[in-house]
Amino acid sequence: MSVYKRVMLKLSGEALKSGNDLFDFAKIQQMAGIIRDMHEVTPEIGIVIGAGNIWRGRQGPSANMDAVTADQMGMLGTVINCLCVADALRQVGLDAVVMSAVDMNRFCEPFNTMTARKYLKEGRVVLFAAGSGNPFFSTDTAVALRAIEMQVDAILMAKNIDGVYTADPMKDPNAKLIRDITYRDALDQNLKVMDAAAFQLCLDNKVPVVRVFGLDDPRNLVRVLEGDPMGTVVHP
Repeated sequence: MSVYKRVMLKLSGEALKSGNDLFDFAKIQQMAGIIRDMHEVTPEIGIVIGAGNIWRGRQGPSANMDAVTADQMGMLGTVINCLCVADALRQVGLDAVVMSAVDMNRFCEPFNTMTARKYLKEGRVVLFAAGSGNPFFSTDTAVALRAIEMQVDAILMAKNIDGVYTADPMKDPNAKLIRDITYRDALDQNLKVMDAAAFQLCLDNKVPVVRVFGLDDPRNLVRVLEGDPMGTVVHP
């Protein structure tokens, strides 16, 4: 039995790749199987996927690009990723639908709040593509926005580290894992779990909880739904 009825899952684009390949289809199929297992525990799942496997914005050689153009490319990258994952979910027997914040009717449905809520109630996995549809906002902000609109019980942030730390554990050996923290304290301490705009949205709209945990073992996604206290709990 799940501790949450409706969740919003944030996946990084990097979770879909390995090495120099933009897509590792074995990993994607494994992730689809895990999401199917999640669906058996929690039948209402929304997903926001980043575009880091395809596009990292104004970094490196693209640093001098116009910011709007660079962000638009990132939004398109999330659409590609959502289409890819939706296909994998259908292959494992789930009904998946992609809804885009930017209208592209030949590829996916335009995002509509009430329609998306209806799909979730019907047990369809909804993948929210194209971020918020606007430049200058990250997919962190998009996941917070969609979570609020979908009235979820929890946001699941599956990361490459096992929770929220007082500092970057890759750089500071004295960094300590924080098990429980409020949105306000996370903002005040400038903790880099979500960007500030996303945290502020969660704070202002009293999102019940953000769970931050490691994706080193993909089965952690199911364990969190079953009540495992791993990682960090961020809350109002």
